[in-house]
Amino acid sequence: MIRSVAHKLDQWLKNPNRKPMVLRGARQVGKTWLVRDLAKRHDLQLIEMNLERFPSQADLFSENRPEAVLKNIEAELSTPVRRESALLFLDEIQAAPELFAKLRWFREDMPDLPVIAAGSLLDFALNKYQYSMPVGRITYFYLEPMSFLEFVQASGHDALYRKLSSVSLASGIATSLHEKCLKLYQAYCLTGGMPEVVQQWINTENLDECIKIQHDLLTTYRDDFHKYGGEMEAAALNKIMLSVARQLGNKFMYSRVDPSSKAGPIRKAFRLLCQAKVCSKVAHSTGNGLPLGAESNEKFFKALMVDIGLISVQLGISSTRRREAANLTLSNKGGLAEQFVGQQLRALKSPLTEASLFYWQRTGGRQGEIDYLLQYGTRVVPLEVKSGPAGSMKSLHQFMAEKRLDFAVRCNFNLPTVENIQVKTTLGQAVSYRLLSIPVYLAGCLDRLMEEAKNVPVDNI
Repeated sequence: MIRSVAHKLDQWLKNPNRKPMVLRGARQVGKTWLVRDLAKRHDLQLIEMNLERFPSQADLFSENRPEAVLKNIEAELSTPVRRESALLFLDEIQAAPELFAKLRWFREDMPDLPVIAAGSLLDFALNKYQYSMPVGRITYFYLEPMSFLEFVQASGHDALYRKLSSVSLASGIATSLHEKCLKLYQAYCLTGGMPEVVQQWINTENLDECIKIQHDLLTTYRDDFHKYGGEMEAAALNKIMLSVARQLGNKFMYSRVDPSSKAGPIRKAFRLLCQAKVCSKVAHSTGNGLPLGAESNEKFFKALMVDIGLISVQLGISSTRRREAANLTLSNKGGLAEQFVGQQLRALKSPLTEASLFYWQRTGGRQGEIDYLLQYGTRVVPLEVKSGPAGSMKSLHQFMAEKRLDFAVRCNFNLPTVENIQVKTTLGQAVSYRLLSIPVYLAGCLDRLMEEAKNVPVDNI
């Protein structure tokens, strides 16, 4: 499988001023595979050390001199290390967090040796052990699950992948291709973007086998909590992850997780789930300007899971009959389309920055909500996710009027369009703005399509 972020790793490797890299992301999103693939493609000697599987190997780094460390590694592995053509990979580094401080010496004393550290639970380890990070001497690289476009390519639809990657509003999408993309969208909603599950689907198209792997992943996440997150009951973790799935698309409320439990422990467990990248917050924003997080109400947020496939298996969608499951993915039931779009937006922001998503909700008086707020250059752009062919846009009209914005995005299941909206809000305010509507499966192309929609006259679309 080809990961679109691989070229960013290539750029890092070729940079003469590179720093040791810390590769971050939830467990099983493909970090180890990505590093092995990098070494293979560049014909590098991969020196891989899994510190969770072999914790005693951390002692090889006891000295602060990289030369001495390499001699220890050579003795341990009984193989010479060719610095000029090697790649040192410290996998599951959260099992030995004291090694973070050692990375600085490779940056300062051995810059010619590329070094990558990876871990799934780095925040757990760093919060627990309070080791200082070598600020300015390492770089971070954030990895998300496979995006929908990566899924399309991995599934063998290379020509369709190329079409979607270069699609323009002017050329549009043929109806037959649109229907094909919707079917692939339905499959992605059930399988998700976890590489092992995607590979199983490619090999067999057996959804039952995919479900088994997904349940194993959820079990792994719960085991990680017990190992790194302190005393936390498995039953409580199950309730929190299931509640995230059930509350998709709505303000997340701790009281809905378990009405019989106190909010404090649930709040703590949810925070740890976010640190482990199993869940993520969609933070509230007033939408008054940039940065989006400048004015926020911390009591208001929505929650996403790392992967839509894990959502579907928890909600039981994957276990229904194939046709019924497909219908559910198109109904936006439980905010599934919102999870999909959020997941693609997170993938768009990676790998060089950690993804942060925002939404707007009126915090008093009349109801009103915008599913996502985007930063587009120096502008705030609202994005609505609609499941039906049209759907009410009262909140969007009101938001555009109040914030005096002139451009918005809607994701639905229809062909792309651009139109100039001229309406009155429910309060009688006149509002005029340009609306870009795209099918949800093009969410990963949003940056390019927004640029085109902003500049192309509507009559030419």
